[in-house]
Amino acid sequence: MLKTLLKQVKEYKLASILTPICMLDEVVCEMVIPVLMGLIVDKGIYGNDMGYIYSSGLRMIFVALCGLAFGIGGGFFGAKASAGFAKNLRWAMYDNIQTFSFSNIDKFSPSSLVTRLTTDVTNIQNAYMMLLRMGVRGPMSMVVAMVMSFVLSPRIASIYLTAVIILGIILFFIMRSANSYFRSVFTKYDALNESVEENVTAIRVVKAYVREDYEISKFQKAAANIYLMFVQAELRIDFTAPVMMGTVYTCILLISWIGAHMIVGGTLTTGALMSLLTYCMNILMSLMMLSMIIVMITMSEASAERIAAVINEKSDLTNPANPVTAVPDGSIRFEGVDFAYNRASQTPVLKDINLDIHSGEMIGIIGATGSAKSSLVNLISRLYDVTAGSVKVGGIDVRDYDMTALRDNVSVVLQKNVLFTGTIYDNLRWGDPDATDEECQHAAQLACASEFIERFPDGYNTEITQGGTNVSGGQKQRLCIARALLKKPKILILDDSTSAVDTATDAKIHEAFKNEIPDTTKLIISQRISSICDCDRVLVLDDGRISGFDSPEKLLETNAIYSEIYKSQTEAGAGDADFDEKK
Repeated sequence: MLKTLLKQVKEYKLASILTPICMLDEVVCEMVIPVLMGLIVDKGIYGNDMGYIYSSGLRMIFVALCGLAFGIGGGFFGAKASAGFAKNLRWAMYDNIQTFSFSNIDKFSPSSLVTRLTTDVTNIQNAYMMLLRMGVRGPMSMVVAMVMSFVLSPRIASIYLTAVIILGIILFFIMRSANSYFRSVFTKYDALNESVEENVTAIRVVKAYVREDYEISKFQKAAANIYLMFVQAELRIDFTAPVMMGTVYTCILLISWIGAHMIVGGTLTTGALMSLLTYCMNILMSLMMLSMIIVMITMSEASAERIAAVINEKSDLTNPANPVTAVPDGSIRFEGVDFAYNRASQTPVLKDINLDIHSGEMIGIIGATGSAKSSLVNLISRLYDVTAGSVKVGGIDVRDYDMTALRDNVSVVLQKNVLFTGTIYDNLRWGDPDATDEECQHAAQLACASEFIERFPDGYNTEITQGGTNVSGGQKQRLCIARALLKKPKILILDDSTSAVDTATDAKIHEAFKNEIPDTTKLIISQRISSICDCDRVLVLDDGRISGFDSPEKLLETNAIYSEIYKSQTEAGAGDADFDEKK
């Protein structure tokens, strides 16, 4: 874990080295000042030597200014190193997330990834800053102060040593008790972020169903869980303050009592006692710093593990050693395919799928909800790998292709249509970054999107808000289809992507497909008979198995499931509602 994280220090190694060096120099300066103060008392004040007082005072000012300069340097380099480290951690996670397959993304929920990229990285940044500064300053200050105390008076210094040992033991048990709470709190952060993400994304549905109070209650519950976790952890940590203060005041009283007797006995000077009292505060404050570092490390340990898990996660989909980079045609062949999202599952989602689709065919796919229609088409562009068997595109196993080359030739319009912030042109050019305005407009015409785009005051330069909330569901679907067409794919997959489009427009889009892209293989998943009745062949899925695969006319005669769907949607009064699978 540490090795994974420290690799991300990269170009900030120099700043990470200079920070503790500056801290060490600052500590040296701070440790010299008490000695000079003691000498001023013993030689200057008691010796009535004003010249010595002035010269020592100037030396103290010089040493203090040096300490200030080193402190500023440590702060600057520490901030640069910790902020840069955090930047690299975020980049490393985000970069690796882009390589994840769908199954990798399923392993980490979106809300958890957001927490790791924000809260967890901030915890690591703060811990790294504290380690570079206090992590060096605290122990070094304590060690030097302890050494100087033993030089001045071993008898009094033994009081410090005893206090440090006792405090160390107490702090160990306090931190150990708080650790379990800090390790649990970040899973609660995931739940909180999930609640916020879900509510903000679906705010229109929340308001339409007047569920604001329910969502507020759900958020308050998630926030209360985090609050309770932190309260339990902080209650334990709060014990450190009274323990520290009690120890400090006890040490001061003992030093003053014993030191006074030693001064009277002539074995200790007044200046030396002043220096010892200053070192006492340095030692105990250094111990306080160490306790803060332990708290921060305890809090950030869970964050470090979560960040390392994302950085070290390897995509379960990788390119072969010598990948094929050219897709010959749009033919598709499934040979004995089984598929399960969880490879350990005893019940696959798809079972014994054998299909042979010719290049340029228009294939309809229909089946009850949960019959694995989307799972089937996701295997074509290798968004998932088959559990058994093989999927071939252009006569070549999809696992032998370079994934970028394969996906560039397979356009998928998913069930959940997503548009991004920017103009309509910007969104269309996701299909082809180099597409001209004319090519974008032609793709929009094929998708029947030009008719509403041209009604906008700014036309194709109309700004799309985040998530495409300023266009309707049907308009969003048509823009996504146009975007897919711009890739000029060999295979086009529409996963229930015209469900919000009226049947007349749906028919126009299919007609455009036939006339404009005859060599492209078209796979159309739909719940509407009207969307697939003009396809060359229709695939009927039932509980992950092929129930029928033939022309619409023949299926009407031979397949009970297709026949029932057809009748339910074409009889008088029937709509395009969802249906139950044939029992």
